[in-house]
Amino acid sequence: MSTLVWFDGEVRPAHEPVVTALDRGLLVGDGVFDTCVVIDGTPFALRRHLARLARSAEIVGLPTPPLDVVARAARDLASRLDGPTGRLRVTWTAGPAEGGPARAATTPTLLLTAESHPVAHPAPGSAPAPARTALVVAPWVRNERSPLTGAKSTSYAENVLAIEHARRHGGTEAVLANTRGELCEGGASNLFLETGGELLTPPLESGCLAGVTRELVLEWATEAGLPVREARIPLADFRAAEHAAVTSATRGIVPVDVLEGRELHAGPVTLRMQQVFAERVAQDLDP
Repeated sequence: MSTLVWFDGEVRPAHEPVVTALDRGLLVGDGVFDTCVVIDGTPFALRRHLARLARSAEIVGLPTPPLDVVARAARDLASRLDGPTGRLRVTWTAGPAEGGPARAATTPTLLLTAESHPVAHPAPGSAPAPARTALVVAPWVRNERSPLTGAKSTSYAENVLAIEHARRHGGTEAVLANTRGELCEGGASNLFLETGGELLTPPLESGCLAGVTRELVLEWATEAGLPVREARIPLADFRAAEHAAVTSATRGIVPVDVLEGRELHAGPVTLRMQQVFAERVAQDLDP
């Protein structure tokens, strides 16, 4: 596995230090990021990921990243990876500044990293066997009224703790409700409930992140005539699910195998959506 870093206009070795110790992204988590997969040397859905990066920056009050620079750097890094698939991350922070939590006038930090990595959905017939997806409900909730709602923030400790809770209890991903007791999202994914012949996912006003894969599933399902839509879902309904699915950049859409220790089976709408998703990825790497 190779790892590459882009910083200040140059591609650098992964071990080379590039960010100052005073960077606010490091000290107080004052930054945003976005992650996409690399397929055959190309960042998948790059335009959508960069649009979300810009939205995240606007939400947290950071300047808009130089998206043309980011796009060129992302494509350059992706083309240099030594494997057929990989993962690419763009990080945009408030930059180096002395002092406490209050922001000062600084130059933001732009950092890209890329690594070769197995991806669950590079193209039909070529994906590695997916790991089992086991969900555990976290004891904490997502605050849908948080100032960070909708932003993919580098303040990621809540997500880390939720996922670690799931792992300690035999899971691979955490389930988070919101303050209203509704299904919100996973620790690092969006969630879908298959019920009544439909595939349902919480609306953005639930507090969930606007996942790019979630967005593509909703668009492509509509175009394929599949019954997939947004809906408010009580957490209790999700816990009682017979079929469920998760979506993320690195996984695409995959069925849930275990929910709170209970075995589930892939639903027919989920399985059909997997086929549609793989076909559309094979047709266009920047939809």
